[in-house]
Amino acid sequence: MSRLWQFRRPIGRAPRGGFERRESIPPTLKRALKTAAWRDCGQRCVYCGVGMPLAEATLDHVHPMAHGGRSQPGNLVVACGPCNRLKGDLHPHEFFARRPDAAENFMRYARTVHRALKRNARRAVSLAWADAA
Repeated sequence: MSRLWQFRRPIGRAPRGGFERRESIPPTLKRALKTAAWRDCGQRCVYCGVGMPLAEATLDHVHPMAHGGRSQPGNLVVACGPCNRLKGDLHPHEFFARRPDAAENFMRYARTVHRALKRNARRAVSLAWADAA
């Protein structure tokens, strides 16, 4: 019985499902996307409207990568760190429903974002103000 361990075979783990690799962007391309988004957003956070230097800016995916968003110029904006963490992986309409002031700044400063994303922001602002009235 003491040699029973010699006959045991380790059981392999089953592959985990649901995990996909994130698309990897070369650092030079990421830096170029960040600089272009920072310039297009007027060197401001698109959610709170505060001006910031490029070193403090973070790239935010308006439609989150966790929900199928891509790292394309129409989906990237510049946000300050606290606003980017506050938004997290929320869909734009969910975030703008909670923060209508962020949606107003988004419509003002996010110039190169897809029209559908701006339309969602406009709709969230009108619904939030209708609920308040």
